[in-house]
Amino acid sequence: MDQDNGNLHSLGDLLKGFVKENRLEKGLDKVNVEKVWNSEMGPAIKKYTTGIRLDKNTLYVRLSSSVLREELGYGKSKIIKMLNEKLGKEVIKKLVLS
Repeated sequence: MDQDNGNLHSLGDLLKGFVKENRLEKGLDKVNVEKVWNSEMGPAIKKYTTGIRLDKNTLYVRLSSSVLREELGYGKSKIIKMLNEKLGKEVIKKLVLS
């Protein structure tokens, strides 16, 4: 199968353009944020996560453990930075734990 890397790159650009033109980025960001939260925070935290919602640039995470909520509260800026790095762009500016 002979495929020119230029054509593959062009297809990627076309898909990015399609997503942007059809304003699908926010929906994809919402899905990606949940995936990244679960993979980066690990199974122990995932177990206590009862809800994740991205609204504009604020990530709302509902946790069933008040102890965990307090513990994570100390590292909010580190968590935001880590999640944004994994997402490849600044999607999250604020993290609200409840």
